Amino acid sequence: MTNNRWWQGAVIYEIYLRSFRDSNGDGVGDLPGVAQQLDYVASLGVDCIWISPFYRSPMADFGYDVSDYRAVDPMFGTLADFDHVVEEAHRRGLKVMIDQVISHTSAEHPWFLESRSDRDNPRSDWYVWADARADGSPPNNWQSVFGGPAWRWEPRRRQYYLHNFLDAQPDLNFHNPQVQAAVLENLRFWLDRGIDGLRLDAINFCFHDRLLRDNPPKPKQQRTGRGFSPDNPYAYQYHWYNNTQPENLVFLERVRQLLDDYPGVVSLGEISAEDSFATMAQYVGETRLHMAYSFELLTDQNSAAHIRQTVQALEQQMPHGWPCWTLSNHDVVRVLTRWGGANASPRLATLLSAMVCSLRGSVCIYQGEELGLPEVEVPYAALRDPFGIAFWPNFKGRDGCRTPMPWRDSPGGGFSTGIPWLPVADEHLPLAVSRQESEADSPLNRLRHFLRWRREQPALRSGKIRFLDVREPVLAFQRRLDGVTVLAVFNLSAEPQRARLPVSGQTRLLEGHGLASGRMEGHEMEVPGYGVIFAEVT
Repeated sequence: MTNNRWWQGAVIYEIYLRSFRDSNGDGVGDLPGVAQQLDYVASLGVDCIWISPFYRSPMADFGYDVSDYRAVDPMFGTLADFDHVVEEAHRRGLKVMIDQVISHTSAEHPWFLESRSDRDNPRSDWYVWADARADGSPPNNWQSVFGGPAWRWEPRRRQYYLHNFLDAQPDLNFHNPQVQAAVLENLRFWLDRGIDGLRLDAINFCFHDRLLRDNPPKPKQQRTGRGFSPDNPYAYQYHWYNNTQPENLVFLERVRQLLDDYPGVVSLGEISAEDSFATMAQYVGETRLHMAYSFELLTDQNSAAHIRQTVQALEQQMPHGWPCWTLSNHDVVRVLTRWGGANASPRLATLLSAMVCSLRGSVCIYQGEELGLPEVEVPYAALRDPFGIAFWPNFKGRDGCRTPMPWRDSPGGGFSTGIPWLPVADEHLPLAVSRQESEADSPLNRLRHFLRWRREQPALRSGKIRFLDVREPVLAFQRRLDGVTVLAVFNLSAEPQRARLPVSGQTRLLEGHGLASGRMEGHEMEVPGYGVIFAEVT
């Protein structure tokens, strides 16, 4: 029988398409390149692939500015290439999740070109338009994520339009029922092609405050967050009115009704809000999103206490919903560098992947994490990310985590026969797939081993979680399912750690997970640097 809850506890492998594998030598990864590497992905032991946007786009934000939701951009291939990826992934037992960017379009989308032409056309109300204030300034104080006012003047209409991101990404007006219907039909187009999931980008940005009220100022000490440092005016406000509006909940119920027509298809929402956990608790449930993730583990806070507090806070607010956890993606510094520093051991990357795969929830692993790739220092002349270019040198953007996958330990990394769109990092070549394949104790093979072992531990996929009181830098918790309790202990430091675990009952070490294992005598434990203990408690 089909398992329509396959996504609970699933490991989802994020493919950043531009940097995964180039099949035709133009320097940009593409869908045929994904098809060529599906054996590799399947060998990791993951359950699903998530493919970044491949739709027709002028690439102002590298595909997150869509000009045609039903067409594959020629640089990535064709619709037939996409169908081939889905077919071949399914043949290997892999589910396929695709990115959908629905809160905004490209400024070159036909809808926007029509909407901006005048105030009386059939799509005049499909985007968020507003008159200038009496002095000609924007209608309110809203700031864009990428810096500066979230409004741009359009002389054809003599009005401003809203863009929560780049000015090349105008926001759709979801208060218009026609917009909602059109968006849902675009989703149906891809559902009919046999996909298994939708990753919904910036899903809490669909609606805006109808009254266009000013956002209130934020105190200096609170101006922090993912890329939102004090040098970015986006950090200066509480974003109460430009996103996360109550009308969004009703729209999410319409999305869920559509998905329910396709049994087994899952929705994963990206949440970036003032209170992300409260928003996730609202957005996830039987009639809304299947699961969601936020950015609390995508910051530079790397202590065991922070991980514990983050997971417990979400468990408290969302006890019946299903979270999805991730430590890296295409928008943040790679976790090995972010949490381990410039010279961190690849063993830390493997440990962190095992740790996040042991939390209650599903997991997204970003391409290259299985290799233990560090962040790359991309020189200013080679930058492509408009976010980084605008805020250089205080914030260097997202290119450092987006450099191409190193498939071989040779110049160019086997990514492309042409000139890569971003440089292949020399420091990544010793960590290339070709080299790690033949090393039994490589990060790649350790993670493969662990994910195979995890498949045989139902408690780690679906069980409840309870944290244990232990000292830094050790993180310890129990997962319990159907009377089976698994103890999980992680040493987040390079130095051996000893502690007494506050557990009751007898413990039996679980072997075969492929990671550096600690020892237990009764409730006394010793864990090597970047080591683990997995044990059954009876």
